[in-house]
Amino acid sequence: MADILVITGLSGAGRSATAAVLEDLGWYVVDNLPTTLVETIVELASAPGSSIDRLALVAGRQHLELMPKVAGLRSQGHRVRVVYLDASTAELVKRYEATRRRHPFASESDGLLEAIETERALLEAMKGDCDLVIDTTALNVHQLKSRLVGVFDDGSTERLQVAVESFGFKHGLPMDADIVMDVRFLPNPHWDEALRPMTGHDEPVRRFVLDRPAAQKFVSDLVEMLSGILPEYAAEGKSYLTVAIGCTGGRHRSVVVAEEVAQRLRASGQPVRTSHRDVSRS
Repeated sequence: MADILVITGLSGAGRSATAAVLEDLGWYVVDNLPTTLVETIVELASAPGSSIDRLALVAGRQHLELMPKVAGLRSQGHRVRVVYLDASTAELVKRYEATRRRHPFASESDGLLEAIETERALLEAMKGDCDLVIDTTALNVHQLKSRLVGVFDDGSTERLQVAVESFGFKHGLPMDADIVMDVRFLPNPHWDEALRPMTGHDEPVRRFVLDRPAAQKFVSDLVEMLSGILPEYAAEGKSYLTVAIGCTGGRHRSVVVAEEVAQRLRASGQPVRTSHRDVSRS
């Protein structure tokens, strides 16, 4: 098949929402699929005369049996990518309490919190083998859709997909970051009353940050480093790389630097997506 996508991860982290987005993008989606049926579905979808060229399989409860199945499909020549959806325990508790649904790992003796932690412990081992981890803790449905569209709208691309995102350390590290850089060494526009209400998207803030020699050197060094290692990541078979750049609040310095790094990478021919997790937060 041209493309097979496997969606796994924690219950309540957004598997169903992801399935809906992929279906809108033209993927043939099979939701809550028992692992024992993976080979059968792929065989039917890839049979002569089938019109399915992009197949998305949303895992059921048998997540731990997925990776051997994925390895088997890859050995047969299929292109398979695995996406893991994650979220903080506090956020998952809030979502389950809002929907009043029963967690699949809940029992008479264990409450919701214990069920979430049980599932997290069981799935943690396979998380590191997935191609892409998406932390949905701070994402609403529309933001999740935007992220998925940016990654999977063109399922035919074979090139390493790079995302550069800004964030604020005071709001926590992005769980889906592969590389984290800290730009809190740069002067903070927050302490300038004229710049404080602005964000890194505004030209006065951009000039304030990038006019510093330290900022220019940091951006140049980071772009040079990334340009050198991206081909190595691609050679190792990695499909996605997320570079997270953080400042204190995620509104000024990190936004400017993230955009500048992305712009320079694009100029070298590398497709890059940008996102700014905390730019609207105070």
